[in-house]
Amino acid sequence: MRVLALSGGVGGAKLCEGLAAELTSGNLTVLVNTADDFTHLGLSICPDIDTVLYTLSGRASKSRGWGLSGETWQAMDALAELGGESWFRLGDRDLATHLLRSEELAAGASLSEVTLLLAERMGIDARILPMSDDAVRTVVQSNEGDLPFQDYFVRRQCEPEVTGFRFEGLAEATLNPGLRAQLSREPPDLVLICPSNPFVSVDPILQVDDCWRLLGELSAPVIAVSPIVAGLAIKGPAAKMMAELSMPVSAGAVLKHYTSRYPGLLDGFVIDESDATLLPNLQTPGIQVAVEATIMKDREQKRHLARRCLALAKSAAT
Repeated sequence: MRVLALSGGVGGAKLCEGLAAELTSGNLTVLVNTADDFTHLGLSICPDIDTVLYTLSGRASKSRGWGLSGETWQAMDALAELGGESWFRLGDRDLATHLLRSEELAAGASLSEVTLLLAERMGIDARILPMSDDAVRTVVQSNEGDLPFQDYFVRRQCEPEVTGFRFEGLAEATLNPGLRAQLSREPPDLVLICPSNPFVSVDPILQVDDCWRLLGELSAPVIAVSPIVAGLAIKGPAAKMMAELSMPVSAGAVLKHYTSRYPGLLDGFVIDESDATLLPNLQTPGIQVAVEATIMKDREQKRHLARRCLALAKSAAT
């Protein structure tokens, strides 16, 4: 099977790791959110792309859930001593990625070209694509005014109350050009929306250049995995955002978000075993809802969920 996965950071990367282990070499493409990218200390930082790169190359820190394993922080510590901005922690090894990316971009390479270069040099055979080569930036609307995403997420530790989101540059951005060519040349057998934040990770991907309409026109089933389990987000602020936006913090609310904003897109939706009691209330015409173990604490759990998603895709396609 050929799979196109839509991913944000940690949660999406975990499922992509499982998919990479289950699929034949070269059959996984990951379209990654870039709306939380930003320039910091003069460097081009792409947090979600790097999380996917580090995870699929086996370099990710298992204890932190982000960044590289075996990391040190001497550069940041020295910067702090000099009075520089050290609130966004860039590890010494991690800096190499940002330095190379920034150098290649300054020399005229596109973000897609740099990402493919990094993936190749890290030994990854999956195709990792930024959602766009154009700059899209998430702005979190809050009770303290508009905040750039990384200011909200890292500097402020998600403390401000969320009232909405805005994606600067989205209206002008075009979908990754390589993806369009790939979809016509080698259409996927499954489009999988990973368990990433629906609002700041998945929405930008689906909305850029009306990507969701393009995906909906494919013959492949489109399946989403809920990032909300038993009323909680496994990683990140999705549950907090939902509560502050006066939404029920539930898998059902995630399904409603996708079906109302992207009508006709989904063919399948996966919820966790702990939410099995919600199943009778999630019955939606044209959408097959499946109950699986979606918490991924180790490699085998990642592979198990990947296998179940692939099986659901075959069922949905018949």
